[in-house]
Amino acid sequence: MTRLVLQEVHHRYGAQEVLRGVSLNVGASEVVCLLGPSGAGKTTVLRVAAGLEPVRAGVVAIDGTVVARPGRQLPPEQRRIGMVFQDYALFPHLTVAGNVEFGLRGPAKLRRQRVQALLERVGLAALTDRYPHTLSGGQQQRVALARALAREPAVVLLDEPFASLDATLREQVRDETLALLREAGVAVLLVTHDANEAMAAGDRIALLQAGRIEQDASPETLYRHPVSRAAATALGRVNVVPGIITAGHVHSRLGSWPVARSAGAVELLVRPEQLIVQPEAGGAWEVVQVRFAGALRLVRVRALAGGLCLWVLTPTPLVPGQRVELDCQREAVVILPAAPAEPDAAAAPPPAGAGRD
Repeated sequence: MTRLVLQEVHHRYGAQEVLRGVSLNVGASEVVCLLGPSGAGKTTVLRVAAGLEPVRAGVVAIDGTVVARPGRQLPPEQRRIGMVFQDYALFPHLTVAGNVEFGLRGPAKLRRQRVQALLERVGLAALTDRYPHTLSGGQQQRVALARALAREPAVVLLDEPFASLDATLREQVRDETLALLREAGVAVLLVTHDANEAMAAGDRIALLQAGRIEQDASPETLYRHPVSRAAATALGRVNVVPGIITAGHVHSRLGSWPVARSAGAVELLVRPEQLIVQPEAGGAWEVVQVRFAGALRLVRVRALAGGLCLWVLTPTPLVPGQRVELDCQREAVVILPAAPAEPDAAAAPPPAGAGRD
């Protein structure tokens, strides 16, 4: 069941358009990660969904009910949405129980029972009377989660809630949090700028670029079959190799092989682990940099003719100055039309400001 729908949503701050026709849906027990750089509009999407910003054009619907469109804006408290912020936004003067109970209505006895059940669910039943400043970051995050679930939301919006935790704790708390949310059957929209987190946490990743969804797909599909160079680079390092297609074959510095595509200039997108490197005394490539990466090495190589530089992830021991040959896993290479030439920097207008995210 689809619980959250954004359809052709637009929003602007003054004269600056921040969202340019964002369409997105999230189903029950589904986690969709909204990934993108700072300034792309990620937090604005959450604020529009939550009712903290108006919709300038388009529609927001929750469980089939339109909650926002031009001329109709239900307030946040009527949208069945819970939010967890990066800083958790707990009330420092309220206890753990008081924070979770805040905003609940009904008889006091039922409210207390609801709070106790939620704190047991997130593993904080023994900390009912503690104050936020006495809790660890992970504990504060779980209090914020319990508060978000207190009113039985259909949708939970997470705005980089794990960013302030250390790396080891972040993974544990993230996995526990998302497991609880999936179990509760809510739709989860998680904002992050961390590609590794998006791939580990999301059932789908919606890649937001300059106020538009560039691609919306499973993590594996987005990684292996990006629709653009921007989509490819969003999920990690990628090599871009110029090529050309003639007579049904693609030709590049990585070799030639048959392809079923139209003739013309193209660019080949190749992940470092998709390149195969072999030491060769008379090789056409030279190792210029080696970084230790545990069981593997991240190696930068340069073509002796033309100077093209590529990154290779390999278990092969290599040293700077060594000559090598390169091949690639041809079935894994993504071939896209060549990007248009960059305008002359001297003639180009100055870049616009990044704007609000």
